[in-house]
Amino acid sequence: MPREAAAHEWIGRDAAVVWHGFTQMGTYATNSPLVIDRAEGRELIDVDGRRYLDAISSLWVNTLGHRVPELDAALVAQVNKVAHSTMLGNGNTVVIELAEALAGVVPVDAPHFLFAADGAVAVEQALKIAFQYWVNRGVEGRTQYLALGDAYHGDTIGSLSLGDGGVFSAVFDPLCFPVVRTPGYADPGWAAKACAAVEGRAGELAAVVIEPLVQGASGMLCAEAADVRALGETCRAHGVLLICDEVATGFGRTGTLFASEQCGLRPDLLCLGKGITGGYLAMSATVTSGEVFDAFLGCDLGPQTFFHGHSYGGNALAAAVALEHLRLIEDWDVLARVRARTGQLSALLEQRIAPLSGVAAVRQRGLMVGVELAPPRPGLRWGRRVCAGAVARGVLLRPLGDVVVVMPPLTTTEEEIVRIIDALDASVHEVTGS
Repeated sequence: MPREAAAHEWIGRDAAVVWHGFTQMGTYATNSPLVIDRAEGRELIDVDGRRYLDAISSLWVNTLGHRVPELDAALVAQVNKVAHSTMLGNGNTVVIELAEALAGVVPVDAPHFLFAADGAVAVEQALKIAFQYWVNRGVEGRTQYLALGDAYHGDTIGSLSLGDGGVFSAVFDPLCFPVVRTPGYADPGWAAKACAAVEGRAGELAAVVIEPLVQGASGMLCAEAADVRALGETCRAHGVLLICDEVATGFGRTGTLFASEQCGLRPDLLCLGKGITGGYLAMSATVTSGEVFDAFLGCDLGPQTFFHGHSYGGNALAAAVALEHLRLIEDWDVLARVRARTGQLSALLEQRIAPLSGVAAVRQRGLMVGVELAPPRPGLRWGRRVCAGAVARGVLLRPLGDVVVVMPPLTTTEEEIVRIIDALDASVHEVTGS
């Protein structure tokens, strides 16, 4: 089959039966979507054999690259034992081993892990746990949540309620519950305003929910670690639970295993997802402190029980890969690689991207980058066009509106960082005339 013909056929078959998330299916087939057939290292390969550097880590989930032999082997070894067994009232050896390994590295005191399959569900679980925690303790009135402006925590109803709305979720506003909203990281005074709200409304707050250091889906809005720490200290001083959503920032993206570490936070609940299995399988976890967990202990099937759980929560295949992934992060000294590539990427962004007249701002924490474009009028769709230009140059990028997200795997090489910047630079010039 000639090149191009394969992609054309697969796109037609795709559009006939698949519904893609965050995608207008009426125009899907005309937007030159990639149809990926296989991968090698940090490159994706489409059905026509073209290669694309995965500079968005397959939507922020891939950490060590694709087809990592050690992760492949862990998956195969677990298949030869058991693919899945329910965690509702029963255990599984590899899930226990994963929880033990995570307990040694998460910034949570005496942690316990409730596993699920998606980051939004990890947040949803945290909301329910925080609510019932106060009920179990016999404390009335603690029913509200404080969330920040520009927040995004997922697309289930509870996580949408925490989010700050916008064009993607406005239609669901009637389904959402109200929250206490203070400004997000774009406001220089966000921390003081959030702390004041906690001080003034502590008696009605079940929890404060934040994305430490980086509000990812809002365009990589960044906070100072000291400001995030101040909010955590205020929560602790006023007895308000702190939920840290590290679905995006966890597992090394910001240069430490968890962004909370840089902020000196010990959250009461920690939400994990995306990179937990290195991008191999769907898995997430809600981590609770021992103090929170203990509030749910009581008589068998009594009212203190947390009546919540999912069929595939604690999937054994995912757990086996996640356990090996943790080992590789340490054995390969991945965090040192992240810090090295962070400095290189920062320097190149400052030298070649930030000065361009079509660029309004560059925001970065570790290997999480948002390049905000500055179109002269609405409707030019610069973000999409720049990313399309990068894809044409063999680098897969995806925009958030007019913010181009750069989030390569943690094992990205020096040469690959240059390749990303080359493609981005050329694409911005092409679209903006910079």
